[in-house]
Amino acid sequence: MSDAPTPQDAITDYAHKARWNAAPEAPRPGAPMALPLPERVAARTRGTLTAEEWRTAEADWSDGADARYRATVQRAPLGADAAPVRVGVKDTVDVAGFPTRLGLRGHRHHARVSNPAIAALPPGLAAVTAKVATTELNIGVGSECVNPYVPRIDPGGSSTGTAVSVAAGICDLGLGTDVLGSVRWPAGQCGTVGLRMTQRPSLLEGVFPLSPPMDALGWVTRSAADLAYLWPLLGLDRLGAQRPAGEGPYRIGVVANAEGPEGACGPVMRGALETACGHLEASGQKVGPVRVDDLWALRGPAWELCARQAWDAYQVWRPWVPADLHETTRGALEVGAKVPDERYAWIQERLAHTRATVEADFDAAGVDAWLLPLDPAAPPDLAAADARVSTIPSPEDPDYDLRVAYTPLASFAGLPALTMPVARDERGAPLCVQLIARRDHEPLLIRLAGLLEEAVGPLGFRPS
Repeated sequence: MSDAPTPQDAITDYAHKARWNAAPEAPRPGAPMALPLPERVAARTRGTLTAEEWRTAEADWSDGADARYRATVQRAPLGADAAPVRVGVKDTVDVAGFPTRLGLRGHRHHARVSNPAIAALPPGLAAVTAKVATTELNIGVGSECVNPYVPRIDPGGSSTGTAVSVAAGICDLGLGTDVLGSVRWPAGQCGTVGLRMTQRPSLLEGVFPLSPPMDALGWVTRSAADLAYLWPLLGLDRLGAQRPAGEGPYRIGVVANAEGPEGACGPVMRGALETACGHLEASGQKVGPVRVDDLWALRGPAWELCARQAWDAYQVWRPWVPADLHETTRGALEVGAKVPDERYAWIQERLAHTRATVEADFDAAGVDAWLLPLDPAAPPDLAAADARVSTIPSPEDPDYDLRVAYTPLASFAGLPALTMPVARDERGAPLCVQLIARRDHEPLLIRLAGLLEEAVGPLGFRPS
């Protein structure tokens, strides 16, 4: 008679040793994990938090959190120096020592050189500890991640793992890419802070190109305070040619186009915008309406530009990446196949004109930044998000005007934009606004986010 265990006993033993039974429970932070980020960095720098203590606490937390929220595709343990700041990088951005999968099941390549923003991180202070999940090629639907704060809410994409890993406490800083909102959406839907940087080709080495004129790096942190702390600490303020924020009070133009019939902004998001406006005015900022009619009309063409460029690129890379694509990825590519050459040329001309004149739009309105909701509606439940055929809206869609949304404003103009939560709805889902500034004015956006966060106060977001 065989001494082999029964299948039931074998799988029970395997699951116990793999700690499967720990995954259904929300993780609870130990002492080092519960420290605010500046205190953790200080403790590691002074040595009051030893490398071994930090490595043990971090692994215990992240093992359970990643089992529950599925944010990463590969993790690396903290190195010998046990850097206090953990960085997660979207799996369409090259990091030496990690494979890049592009969100595909059947592809990986091994880059020997990291993206310049990652290569510039100060050793001993920050380290890449995870490659994080993304949707297929930036344009598919779904990533298998779970929203840590509100599990029934779609975590967004395509930089899904970038936001989820930060919200879950697996990483302290997430790097993603934002073409038409790919950092801002998941950051907002996961209750975190997301910053799209100024579109700058020199920062895009080692980034899988989707739409080169609109591709931009983006960062996610748990709070505006963490972003303000890490920005100079990690040298992120030296990426590009960023300009100092200057002294306030600042002049904020509230984009009135969102209120009109073409804006389709719902009452929930109007309420969130009014909350933000009230807090900014109370902090001494000057708030008033502006219109951006020409740029507003180009939100749909921005999606067409992205779709057409994704389709053109597909003709080049498909022999190199012989993977079966998800139907939603194919659906997005097919949207681009329908954009005719004449239309494509016209959109490119409008993009060049917009970027040459957008600075004058700020000057004419006398404002330092624009303010508007992140989206026309609150974040969708998972069921609604999973029903989409394509992440890229088509002019033939019945809800096209709603789906083109508001994020393309910054993307088409090549501008930096920041999103952050200012309230919660009855489901507990975050309600976010976004701020858009002139080129290279990331420090201003970080400053405004800090003022707004201080006024809003704690919203109670924590992994559940």
